[in-house]
Amino acid sequence: MSSVRVLVGTRKGAFLLTSDGKRDTWTVDGPYFAGWEIYHMKGSPVEPDRLYASQSSGWFGQVLQCSADGGKTWTPGGNKFAYGGTPGTHMWYDGTPHPWEFKRVWHLEPSLTDAQTVYAGIEDAALFRSTDGGASWQELSGLREHGTGPRWQPGAGGMCLHTILLDPTNPGRMYIAISAAGAFRTDDGGQSWKPINKGLVSNFMPDPTAEVGHCVHHVAMHRSRPEVLFMQKHWDVMRSDDAGENWREVSGNLPTDFGFVIDVHAHEPETLYVVPIKSDSEHFPLDGKLQVYRSRCGGNEWEPLTKGLPQENCYVNVLRDAMAVDSLEDCGVYFGTTGGQVYVSANSGDTWQPIVYDLPPVLSVEVQTLD
Repeated sequence: MSSVRVLVGTRKGAFLLTSDGKRDTWTVDGPYFAGWEIYHMKGSPVEPDRLYASQSSGWFGQVLQCSADGGKTWTPGGNKFAYGGTPGTHMWYDGTPHPWEFKRVWHLEPSLTDAQTVYAGIEDAALFRSTDGGASWQELSGLREHGTGPRWQPGAGGMCLHTILLDPTNPGRMYIAISAAGAFRTDDGGQSWKPINKGLVSNFMPDPTAEVGHCVHHVAMHRSRPEVLFMQKHWDVMRSDDAGENWREVSGNLPTDFGFVIDVHAHEPETLYVVPIKSDSEHFPLDGKLQVYRSRCGGNEWEPLTKGLPQENCYVNVLRDAMAVDSLEDCGVYFGTTGGQVYVSANSGDTWQPIVYDLPPVLSVEVQTLD
């Protein structure tokens, strides 16, 4: 029977949650890197026991951790940024006389085909790649050199590159998203990029339909249809059917279309999940009721999923990288909250149960299905 491993990054360390295919009894291991912010962890789809973790601290800087044995042991990596460096400097060495200072690594995306290759999205927004398992990094500088950078601006959480999507059918195609700049696509492996924001409307901008400047919170896709993208924006849930060339709103009957996460069912490309919160100033569920919303038709028509979730006095948030799905036959859906709870639904969202309570605030959730 297959098993699952849930990788949880929190404000104060990392945790690994494991279960068999029934997903009703769980083992909790951790904290790893106790006291450090773990913004994101993700495992390689090629070698599932190869894990990458972004470890950061305001005092000690940024370190990338790598494990080759499923989290039993970890090795610091990523401390030689491009041309050499020292952990804790918060700097990428890009070949210029003065290193470029940055804040943290927000997202790690391992290659779909090579266990030694992994991408990193950072704040301030830029994209890096390692081809040696995280030991050294080179910037994909075409993104920052695109020319629209002066019009990028930080969102409330900073100017972060938080989403990286790799097209499984086209090795040269990749999507990224930046808060607050919008979504971008490359078709040549990162050498050149184009904004893909046509159809987005952001009323807080002087030009609400500008080419760049939109606050995109998260983008998701299904592996079987990489040209179909779904976006949770700063207000509005959006859909593109042409690789981001055009977007249309699919918020439909959602009670509020503000939120941070969006994900797609593992086997049903038209089944989506979002977690609406009240507003951009009140980051908690409407009326204190924690509700996941599901659409089975690719948007517009949504249903609340509440069974097993707190329906009173709940004022947590679910951050942009804190939802994931497994690939078991009965698709499991997982999310973590700023209150330290991690929930699972083993039946595509119909019912929920907590895996663990009282962790530090959850920053990210990723899931691996293991044979």
